[in-house]
Amino acid sequence: MLWDQSHMAVARIAVGLLVITACGAHDLRGGSSPSRDGRTYLIIADDNGGKCGPLLVDGVVWPYAINSPGEVRPGRHVIACGTEMPVQVDSAKTYRFTYWGP
Repeated sequence: MLWDQSHMAVARIAVGLLVITACGAHDLRGGSSPSRDGRTYLIIADDNGGKCGPLLVDGVVWPYAINSPGEVRPGRHVIACGTEMPVQVDSAKTYRFTYWGP
């Protein structure tokens, strides 16, 4: 049986979805990896342009520099700087927040 263009398009979409879902713990805002010591960390790698005031995590000023890990409790957190972005940080992982966009 020959595949027509619609079958090829469906196959390409299926392969694309497989690749996306198999690439590990990444989401639109960043990604996570196992922490080296079993603790839970957040790294904010993007300061939303740097002109929004202090970075806040859960309403508190984030005391760590850009790209520096800070220990957090596992669970949902809200990062804010001009806009708010929720992120999920799983236990014993380091989550790197990299994207504020839509």
